[in-house]
Amino acid sequence: MENTPLITNDTIVFGILALCLGFVFYTSSKTSGFWKSFYKIIPALLMCYLLPAIFTSAGVISDETSNLYFMASRYLLPASLVLMTLSLDLKAVFNLGPKALIMFLTGTLGIVIGGPIAILLIAAVSPETVGGVGPDAIWRGLATIAGSWIGGGANQAAMLEIFKYNPEKYGGMVLVDIVVANLWMAIILLGIGKNKAIDKWFRADDSAIEELKQKVIKFTESVTRNPSLTDLMIMLSIAFVTVGIAHWGADNISTYLNENVAAVQDKTSALASFGSQFFWMISIATLLGILLSFTKAKQYEGAGASKLGSVFIYVLVATIGMKMDLSKVLENPGLIVIGLVWITIHALLLIGVAKLIKAPFFFLAVGSQANVGGAASAPVVAAAFHPSLATVGVLLAVFGYVVGTYAALFCAYLMEIASTL
Repeated sequence: MENTPLITNDTIVFGILALCLGFVFYTSSKTSGFWKSFYKIIPALLMCYLLPAIFTSAGVISDETSNLYFMASRYLLPASLVLMTLSLDLKAVFNLGPKALIMFLTGTLGIVIGGPIAILLIAAVSPETVGGVGPDAIWRGLATIAGSWIGGGANQAAMLEIFKYNPEKYGGMVLVDIVVANLWMAIILLGIGKNKAIDKWFRADDSAIEELKQKVIKFTESVTRNPSLTDLMIMLSIAFVTVGIAHWGADNISTYLNENVAAVQDKTSALASFGSQFFWMISIATLLGILLSFTKAKQYEGAGASKLGSVFIYVLVATIGMKMDLSKVLENPGLIVIGLVWITIHALLLIGVAKLIKAPFFFLAVGSQANVGGAASAPVVAAAFHPSLATVGVLLAVFGYVVGTYAALFCAYLMEIASTL
């Protein structure tokens, strides 16, 4: 059991994650000295992600022996989405314009063309790295990464079912997916700390984003009060009753579709992702949060609803950080290089289009994570700019589920062609 981490008890692991979060928030609150200078360079959110990754890399904890990410993504994520959506100004979100969707689709295109281009570039240097025949063909394995980076876990499973990649080698592709996607997320988080300078270089107009943020801030100030115990209990009730309803609805909808709709039952179908319980859970929780924003529940923003939601988001960030084992980066260097080239093409295309249409870095970051990170990461990145923006990340990520299988199929066919050239 050489790969067993030092600590496997989730109660203790959660304590370590809490220590990481407490350390980051304590040091980042310093108004002078070393830590003030440090956090000018490294965003606090990135540190909340990296510290658990360091513990994982050192063999102290491991996502493989922990259920904390499952807990955070299934319970805390939908709860945070509800709490951060209570103050939503839906009209202002729509006023953000088409740039968010353009950047999301650009990110999708970057994944679609990045795969085959990466194969062609690596093949010119190391043909054996992108070779293989039959079920061992590398392009078949890379198709599963395309599914994950455009849609999510359900789309990834669909690609594995469709292209029948060797299950014994599938773990290597999962490693590439996790390592490269998390490295890219770390870069995105680093960029958030410098988003003003990036926006200036893009010559971006972020007035619509600022208008949305200011509307929420103004509303919050108008209803702000010191939260009572009753306020806190009611907010938790709203959040987790909604989570319960979302899970109940998701279980029933996904079960019904999987049992009665042939296109969903067929794992090779582009509609198979609609059988995902996680997809429906996120969709229902977001929808209920939006509906609650039109009721008196919106007033609980004044008692700190979005702050409570942010607590849940940061716990999720810490559990995502647990997935990043830096010691595994060089375990399969050839495949890792393919992944790095692939994500670089995705990034360069996003940067080029953002520069062309003068899109704020917010749209680049969220558009990318809605693809590569999915519904678990996109709201985290969006909320890092402001809690009121979390819904934008969710909406784009849900859209990613819809187009994920179709785009991944197209990418896979292009990679098959590229591997034969």
